[in-house]
Amino acid sequence: MKLGRGGQLTYRWARRVVVALVGGTVLAFGIALIVLPGPAFVVIPLGLAILGAEFAWARLWLRTVKQRSAELLKRMQGRPS
Repeated sequence: MKLGRGGQLTYRWARRVVVALVGGTVLAFGIALIVLPGPAFVVIPLGLAILGAEFAWARLWLRTVKQRSAELLKRMQGRPS
């Protein structure tokens, strides 16, 4: 596995790894908060937003979470979608 040009660690690759580690950790913590006491509904989108800085799949998941939470909020307020 090459890390960049000529096998050198590049800034872009290092940033991607750091974003993946931090975002993945926050997302995993949010998932754990589903069964533990805590604000999972805040932490999970935060983890996806961090991951979305580098990964398109996370931006797609975050967009889906936003849409579904908006629909749920409308239903809870009694307004049809």
